Amino acid sequence: MTDNTIDQPEDRVPKRVIGTPPPSEAVLKEEPAHKPEALPGVQYQDPVSARKAEKAVALLFAIAFLAGAGFIASYVIFQVGTLEKTSASNFALGGTLTLALLALAAGITTWVRKIMPKYSMIQERHLMASDSDTREYVKETFLAGAEESGFVKHKLLRRTLLLAAAPLGLAPLVLLKDLGPLPGTKLRHTVWGEATKNGKPRRLITEGTGQPIRAADFNSPGGILSVVPEGYEHDLNALAKATLILLKFRPEELKSGTNLNWTHDGIVAYSKICTHVGCPAALYEQTTHHILCPCHQSTFDASDGAKVVFGPAARPLPQLPIGIDGEGYLIAKADFNVPVGPSFWERGDAEREAREKAEKA
Repeated sequence: MTDNTIDQPEDRVPKRVIGTPPPSEAVLKEEPAHKPEALPGVQYQDPVSARKAEKAVALLFAIAFLAGAGFIASYVIFQVGTLEKTSASNFALGGTLTLALLALAAGITTWVRKIMPKYSMIQERHLMASDSDTREYVKETFLAGAEESGFVKHKLLRRTLLLAAAPLGLAPLVLLKDLGPLPGTKLRHTVWGEATKNGKPRRLITEGTGQPIRAADFNSPGGILSVVPEGYEHDLNALAKATLILLKFRPEELKSGTNLNWTHDGIVAYSKICTHVGCPAALYEQTTHHILCPCHQSTFDASDGAKVVFGPAARPLPQLPIGIDGEGYLIAKADFNVPVGPSFWERGDAEREAREKAEKA
């Protein structure tokens, strides 16, 4: 009977299974953590607390992932096109991105504070003074340089040098003059009011053409004009506060927020200066009667006293009282009753008036 077995070499080894270490290498066992006394100045975290912190960090990272995915999804899902859609998109994008960044920051902070060891660092400081020979050498070099420069010897040069440098030292004090004087209450008033005080109401003229506006000619509802005060077409300081937007409404379109006594035949005048940071609010959507500031998307309802309906602006656009003169041209009957432009002007004036009243009391 034939023996079919094949002799195997004694040194033959089984085939290596993928994922296992080579036979020639020893399997490394998990090294125990160093004990605190093994490394002076190192304070290790409590293992139980570290495991709890690990779970908390993992949860925060998971929340950051979900919020980040939500941010991407919000960008795709929430489209813009109308004020409502834009508001929803901004809220979704801002909320998810804020949550993602906060969760990621909280997770990293917890990791560092609750899991990583704490080290006590000691900086060694040595005497920084030079030896006596070096100090003597520096002294001799300095004195020799002073002698060679002639600063001590030539009095005329020394005195004229100090004289030349004196104005440069006083220059910052002179430049401080440009920081004042304080505006006081000037920001509360415009050239519209200055004219009416003198008994000569100022006409409204079209920006660019300089033509006065006859109320009878401005008779198309939904129309809008950019308006400046007559005589100040090129005065940038005056225009920074006095520029207007003029709108025409049907009587039934005006709401309670609009002061009807300050209108004429459905024509309303509002300040063109946005109450957020002072950009020109000149975009107008006729179907919704919304005035839009292009800088930061502050939106005002022109049919309701220019009240804020969206954006960072804190108060409505001021309304200017208007009427007509004997020739039928639109004029300003009075100044704005509130300051125009950014709200911090109004707050500053209010605080100043409160102080003045307190001082008088």
